[in-house]
Amino acid sequence: MTDQRAPLDPVSATIAAGGIVAVLRAPTADGFAAVADVLVAAGVTALEVTLTSRGALEAISGLRRQLSDGVVIGAGTVLTDDDAKAAVEAGATFLVSPVSGLGPQPVPFYPGAFSPTEVFAAHRAGHPLIKLFPAGGLGPGYLKDLRGPLPDVKIMPTGGIGLEDIAKWLTAGAVAVGLGGPLVGDAATGGSLTALAARARRAVDAVAFARS
Repeated sequence: MTDQRAPLDPVSATIAAGGIVAVLRAPTADGFAAVADVLVAAGVTALEVTLTSRGALEAISGLRRQLSDGVVIGAGTVLTDDDAKAAVEAGATFLVSPVSGLGPQPVPFYPGAFSPTEVFAAHRAGHPLIKLFPAGGLGPGYLKDLRGPLPDVKIMPTGGIGLEDIAKWLTAGAVAVGLGGPLVGDAATGGSLTALAARARRAVDAVAFARS
């Protein structure tokens, strides 16, 4: 079992420092490059490209070339070891899944968990961050209660989290939060990038407020 008191790896540390993983999900990944530019300009430093988006692997490769080294690019909805291998070959520096059960990976892997038993099993397996999913229906109080007996577990709630909930989750003990639709909205499918910028600034400000 990995010593959970040890410092986080550089990728996970970047996610923890930023407090936000922007989840990019759309029918196609064609709009992800423009969305990424806006998010990064607002201060978001971690982007998750979901493999359910057509062209996701090409988008990961393109974003790695497009963005600075200070931004980490990962793959989401990774369900199989073949998915993971393809994503890493495309340039993903972290992997996120709604479930657990993948084999050892060459980059940080954040499995999904819901119950205390699942969370603890992922923790014992040595994963640096654990995706609490779907988190929206549970609420920050669930995380606070969970961290009572499991204070060393580093948890990233994702799914159904609104911008107004960010500070509440971080105050309850989240290392970071995953934000999809409430942050990205329709910006990846032709929606307003100006509105996206406003939402991104609001999200980054919420992290700063929670940690002030």
